[in-house]
Amino acid sequence: MTQVESFHHALKFKYDLCIGCSHCTGVCPTGAIHVEEGKPILDSNRCIDCGRCYLACPVSAIYIEQDDFQTIYNYKFPILLLPSIFSAQFPERINQRAILSAIYHLGFKYVYEVEKSIDVLKDAMIHAITDDNKEKPVISTYCPAIVRLIQVKFPSLVNNLLLVKPPLDLTSLYIKKAFIEQGIAEEDIGIFYVSPCAAKIAAIKSPVGDKKSHINGVINMNFFYNKVFRIIKQGIYELRKEESDFDSLSRNNLLWSLTEGEINLLPEGRNLAIDEVHNVSDFLEKIENEDITDIDFLELRACDESCAGGILCPGNRFLIAERQKKRAKKSNHRVSKKENELLKYKDYLLDHIGVGKVLPRSMDKLDDDISVAMRKMKKSFELNSYLPQVDCRICGYQTCKDLSDAIANNQADLKQCIFIQRILEQTDKLTQAEAIKINKQIWGDKKFDKNTLKGMNLE
Repeated sequence: MTQVESFHHALKFKYDLCIGCSHCTGVCPTGAIHVEEGKPILDSNRCIDCGRCYLACPVSAIYIEQDDFQTIYNYKFPILLLPSIFSAQFPERINQRAILSAIYHLGFKYVYEVEKSIDVLKDAMIHAITDDNKEKPVISTYCPAIVRLIQVKFPSLVNNLLLVKPPLDLTSLYIKKAFIEQGIAEEDIGIFYVSPCAAKIAAIKSPVGDKKSHINGVINMNFFYNKVFRIIKQGIYELRKEESDFDSLSRNNLLWSLTEGEINLLPEGRNLAIDEVHNVSDFLEKIENEDITDIDFLELRACDESCAGGILCPGNRFLIAERQKKRAKKSNHRVSKKENELLKYKDYLLDHIGVGKVLPRSMDKLDDDISVAMRKMKKSFELNSYLPQVDCRICGYQTCKDLSDAIANNQADLKQCIFIQRILEQTDKLTQAEAIKINKQIWGDKKFDKNTLKGMNLE
């Protein structure tokens, strides 16, 4: 399997709404956004689609793409893949049967919850942890934002990644195999996934370590929730007699998408679960520096409360987690092959569970030519020593180091630093007019409009 050449990004900007506040620049865990002419500019190689910028934007100028919902009707057998936390978005007065009935009313022929394949994945995880040849700690690849975070910010840890397909890919692989065996033409099968986050959308469009996804389309969970909830409130669906696939997940499978969901399935050892991307980044830095050692397995999730805190989840993450745990308590510890037919394909899935090597994509890479990169690195280090290290973002970049890297790559100028400007003005090497011109190039003309001061008493 081959490595994809570039990242697909689900996060997009609406520049007509953007007010140039730079909130998105400040929260990005990889410094993937800087400001030019008052607008955010995305560094495609750094962005991991974690969605922190989406949550921080005060004017909803950042949106997340999704496929046209109408494309489900292009297939004779539209099949829906749901994360089990979807039903936990709804108030408890709405039962599973009503939710499932409303989904079928929309035109889907079959509905499966993604976590059906976790019993297969569990075996591969345990095998990796107990393999003495595998670098420790073994790092979960369930969260695609974390995989990309490691690629771009902690490239030395890519060999620690568990190179197996996540539940979404395993379950879709099973569906494709099972339906084709029933005599259904592959082109008639349309598999659609309801995503709780931007990272999973990006991972489906450009899988890391795999050639392609079996998913034909991705649906924004917030959009889909509103669509299903509207049908339920209007009462225009036919109530099904059974809850179907919603009954076929074990307790452990239901808890998988929550924090500690993976490590609860593993044998005794030093296994840690960390959620929220900045917490993860801080911890990985300690791992990379060998400040923390002797860990067997790391379950890392980009969102607070893991998938319950996905940026496309319409509900409150704490209530979602509570509802999911309540559902898990009512479920069996184990599910039989009769209840979960996917288990009949266990050998087939294990044969196809692996993915190709994940390659590093260091965000600090300054040039493909090592000698040129070394010169630029030296220049960046020297420039950074002149900067004030206050990371004020007035230059348009997240940190002084990011600015110095951009200058070394001829993408920025040292005069963009407001402190350097003041020093140059004091030594008559820069006029106020020149300084204002530089700042306008960063923040746009609007923020320097003289009419803003009219009527203000500045004395």
